[in-house]
Amino acid sequence: MGLPALIKEQVENTLLRYCEARIPAHVRDRVRLSFKFRGNSVTLFEQRPAFHKPAEWVDINVAQFRYDPETKRWTLFWSDRNSRLAKDRKARRH
Repeated sequence: MGLPALIKEQVENTLLRYCEARIPAHVRDRVRLSFKFRGNSVTLFEQRPAFHKPAEWVDINVAQFRYDPETKRWTLFWSDRNSRLAKDRKARRH
């Protein structure tokens, strides 16, 4: 089951603004910030040209937000250097 339509729209608008503001225009040919939805989660990721194939872009997970429809709360997970997700225990709950 996916996110409710209104919540998905709010998250999409917020993350579009965040990604746009986070990466300066003069480096967007070398680094991008984007996100993707899957079920009740949203993954924020960075994109960079591949080292040996600069025409190809690789995704590097940054964080994942998971929505619990029962509690209507989000949980933040951060990505370690091996792209494993860990729960952020210090994040303020919303």
